Amino acid sequence: MKKILRLLIVVALSVAATLANAQQPKKIWRIGLFHVGLDHVPPSLEPLREGLKKLGYEEGKNILLDWRNLADEEAARATAQEFVRNRVDLIAAFENQTVRAAKGATSEIPVVFLHVDDPVADGFVKSLSHPGGNMTGFVTWPVSPGKQIELFKELVPQLRRLLLLIHPKDPVGQRWLAEVRKASETLKIKLLERQATNQADIERVLRSVKRGEVEGIFVSSQILRTNFSAVMISLASERRLPLAVHRKEWVEQGGLFSYATDLASVGRAAAPYVDKILKGTKPADLPVQQMSRIELIINLKTAKQMGLTVPPNVLARADRVIR
Repeated sequence: MKKILRLLIVVALSVAATLANAQQPKKIWRIGLFHVGLDHVPPSLEPLREGLKKLGYEEGKNILLDWRNLADEEAARATAQEFVRNRVDLIAAFENQTVRAAKGATSEIPVVFLHVDDPVADGFVKSLSHPGGNMTGFVTWPVSPGKQIELFKELVPQLRRLLLLIHPKDPVGQRWLAEVRKASETLKIKLLERQATNQADIERVLRSVKRGEVEGIFVSSQILRTNFSAVMISLASERRLPLAVHRKEWVEQGGLFSYATDLASVGRAAAPYVDKILKGTKPADLPVQQMSRIELIINLKTAKQMGLTVPPNVLARADRVIR
């Protein structure tokens, strides 16, 4: 009789525990993701989604991804504040404008940044190995603009005059400008510096350049590169001027070359960081990673359309040539 009673008690406790667990709502993580640049979606977004899915996060079941693609930094600031009001569990910021917006909106919600060049100089983290605070992420642009100018000169040996587009209020661009000027002076390239803040400015500047006035275009601003790459590629093609771009997808669309990280790989690398933070790891304890693999992509079709002959030794070093 006692054995039967003990068995009934065990069964009752087991049923009670099962019912209690069934009644407990499952945690649904809320992630705010945002990016500035309406003419494209960052190639790292889908790999990040796929990476999270492989780690057990299913949209609509245990995670909600609130994705926003925005027109400018002002919209990014408003969105960051909205994420904070909505009490998201984590923010994923896809370039400097959104990282600045997130930094201004919260010092508590964890932030993973995906596409920056110098998070220490920009004040996002204290150091790469010990970020401190609520931010960590990935250095995606490890190649200096000076190195890109050197490569531009190798690709276009006749490059003597370069149109340099500058955003006067871009803090990253101001840092790049000193490097571009130094590299250009060393290579004896004369710079035609022009300021632009919006699409109308870019159209005005590029259409005002006279034939033979410059032999190429370089954009010394992360804001301009992120916000207006599509229109710059179109206008550069129209003016038959080679344009250095910052990602392989833009080379595929008509830019002359890029020397940069594969952005999709950044999304794949970011998924485990998001997972660790959601499971309790502090961003301050996750070192900022520097993407080490750099790819040289050259659009030979664009070069031929512009009457350029890319030196064979440069083509031989390319990771991919679009013909």
